[in-house]
Amino acid sequence: MLDLKEVLYGIARAIVDNPDEVTVIQSEDDDNVTLTLSVAPDDMGLVIGRHGRIAKAIRTVMKAAAGTVSKKVNVEIR
Repeated sequence: MLDLKEVLYGIARAIVDNPDEVTVIQSEDDDNVTLTLSVAPDDMGLVIGRHGRIAKAIRTVMKAAAGTVSKKVNVEIR
């Protein structure tokens, strides 16, 4: 079974300069999963990208991954 939290954690660690400061908190209810991604303040721009392009791409990949386990996912970046 695919662990959505680990997928997001791996993606975020590959993008940022300080991978040790990446944390992902998961909360679930029924078929909905909310993943809250926290990174170092200096890495926030790397995760969001210009005009939110990287953040949108991360959310798209996570929605595709969630589809394989029949869940709906919401990614929050803080």
